[in-house]
Amino acid sequence: MQKRIKPTLLVHGGCGAIRKADLSPRKEKQFHTGLSRALKRGYEVIMSNGTSVEAVREAIICLEDMSLFNAGYGSVLTEKGTIECDAAIMDGSSLQAGAAAGLSRIQNPICLAEKILMESEHVLLIGPQAEQFARTSGMKLIPQNALITPRQFQRWKKLKTKPHSERDEYEKHGTVGAVALDQFGNLAAGTSTGGIMHKKPGRVGDSPIIGAGTYADNETCALSVTGVGEYFIRMSLAYDVCAQMKYKHYTLKRASTAAIKRLTKWGGTGGIISLDRQGHAAMIFNTEGMYRGMIQGKEAHTYIY
Repeated sequence: MQKRIKPTLLVHGGCGAIRKADLSPRKEKQFHTGLSRALKRGYEVIMSNGTSVEAVREAIICLEDMSLFNAGYGSVLTEKGTIECDAAIMDGSSLQAGAAAGLSRIQNPICLAEKILMESEHVLLIGPQAEQFARTSGMKLIPQNALITPRQFQRWKKLKTKPHSERDEYEKHGTVGAVALDQFGNLAAGTSTGGIMHKKPGRVGDSPIIGAGTYADNETCALSVTGVGEYFIRMSLAYDVCAQMKYKHYTLKRASTAAIKRLTKWGGTGGIISLDRQGHAAMIFNTEGMYRGMIQGKEAHTYIY
């Protein structure tokens, strides 16, 4: 007898030095509300017979639009004071994926990633050529500075005056992501980010790299990762979790925990949200906090610390 599918959605809003002492009750509430809104928006898609890819897209659009997180509107700035966003989305039923990097004129980078998944023979497009693909696919391009918020501009100005040794506090690992299991038993994952504050123009992190920051395979699990992207690229961390499940027969939680332990061993920091076809979920991190949440039924649950 086939087990009943448990439609599930997880989201994250990045991890890092997130301390309760540093967040006012008002700010804390904003984060919980934002995560909950994204969960409900994505889950609504699933419960209306939408696909896991559609649910991931909608949840991430919600996070990209709210300026609380380092993705889309509200992304951090490069050392030149510009925006360069990256995003990826992957369908676990087909292993089809779409990704884009170095975007400054796309309102919702996750939408371009999905366009690439659906309409291109390629997986990853970058920079002006990715934006040209968006234009020819019917997406509207926005002005270069439209995604820059006053808050991030002020942070950028303040950071310029600080020596590199004092910048850690400004470089929290801001990324947003979602993983979903739909009513058809299919998994999907997506990730979107503005990258690291004051990064070199042209720097691409793990988020749009399939197998590093984003991965989905119905045979194992779906993951979205947040943290110091260079570590995840070198470790192929997202795929590593799937590989441990596939070849070592680890459970989702054990594989996710093992990956974070390995990350810690090599000096990296970050977090994982992961989900398998049985609706088992894991949200593992080695930082002080990770904005995260889950919905599997009527109620959304969100966490920070």
